[in-house]
Amino acid sequence: MAGSQYRQGDVLVVAVERLPDGLTPVAREDGAVVLAHGEATGHRHAIREPHAELLEGRGERFLRIAGGPARLVHEEHDPIVLPAGAYQVIRQREYQPAAWPRTVAD
Repeated sequence: MAGSQYRQGDVLVVAVERLPDGLTPVAREDGAVVLAHGEATGHRHAIREPHAELLEGRGERFLRIAGGPARLVHEEHDPIVLPAGAYQVIRQREYQPAAWPRTVAD
């Protein structure tokens, strides 16, 4: 399962063998784990299942899903079912000549 990838718009979710040490839980928003907010639309990539947890540390985000699959939903994309496991959450970035890369706005 490690290395399996799931993409929903500008969010990439990659399965990892284990989560790094020292991660901090990220608070839920209106009962949902929010992986990313759409800056252009205000929509969000979110999981409502109670057995999902978003964690962060070292400038990175990770997702833990325990006990069963969870659905990643977004208003403009089809839902994705993520199996139980550990994942790294990566936001797509775009290259701009002579500037720092920037996060893509969904």
